[in-house]
Amino acid sequence: MKIKEIKARDLNAEKFISEKVREIRKTVGKGLAINALSGGVDSSVVTALGHKALGKRLKTFFIDNGIMRESEPKKVAALFKSLGIPVEVVNARKAFFDALKGISDPEEKREAITQTFYKKVFRDIVLESGAKYLFQGTILTDVDETVAGIKRQHNVFEQLGIDPKKEFGYKILEPLVQLRKDGVRKVGEALGLPESVFGRIPFPGPALAARVIGEVTPEKISLVRKATSITEKELGYTKAFQYMAILHEDRVTGMRGGKRVFGRQIEIRCWESVDARQASPTRLPYEVLEKIAVKIIDGIPDVVSVTYNIATKPPSTIEAV
Repeated sequence: MKIKEIKARDLNAEKFISEKVREIRKTVGKGLAINALSGGVDSSVVTALGHKALGKRLKTFFIDNGIMRESEPKKVAALFKSLGIPVEVVNARKAFFDALKGISDPEEKREAITQTFYKKVFRDIVLESGAKYLFQGTILTDVDETVAGIKRQHNVFEQLGIDPKKEFGYKILEPLVQLRKDGVRKVGEALGLPESVFGRIPFPGPALAARVIGEVTPEKISLVRKATSITEKELGYTKAFQYMAILHEDRVTGMRGGKRVFGRQIEIRCWESVDARQASPTRLPYEVLEKIAVKIIDGIPDVVSVTYNIATKPPSTIEAV
């Protein structure tokens, strides 16, 4: 299935919105649709677009999978409530951690999250609501990376020959699939979303599980969540495309209180990019890196090593998993 790309420089955001609103209304008819809001740029924009088209006939859910950033469910739900879009938070932490237990392979982890999300958590929601459509913020970069075999994005199906209706029991609508991140931001601005939403740094579909190398456990997620909070706070001034903290799998030798310990290692990444297809590391001042390292090591006793990634994409990718 060939997707016709709409480049950001050629995008008339108001016209795009009008066309998609008509398409959505025609497709859904008088029925109900649901969507999953994660608080990321793509999901936020598709939520606002779907709400503009369907109003109260779009039911929005935030799936609390236990692998999000600090206080994310509460913050996102409150923000969208202030925009006139009610959000129901669904506690699905146990389901996701159970699915991830014992898995260390990156693709297997992504697949476990995908199956839990679409086949279990959202399938139950769809059946209970009577909705026949699920909105999601798939963008063209997600499709490209999945089809090319770079990494399996959790929200790509039809392009791989998978029929969501047959597989999960509902159809998936992807109104942003012709756009890349820069185009999605333009649409978000035109929809009236605050810059804190449409200008937010990207966040992966598998959430913090994409930033834990090896098996994902509640303890590891708690650790990388703290490192993420510190990193985002310290690098927000850069206006970089994306920045993150990654937890490595092996323990490394360190010292605490004059004694040898085997602690954790955090890798910091900060990227310059336009659409995520190519990226280069931000040339951060050493003083900034040193400050982040000190805050992470002082704030997270289990961490004894902090590194900075200096490889470009490609051959690296923006996320580690």
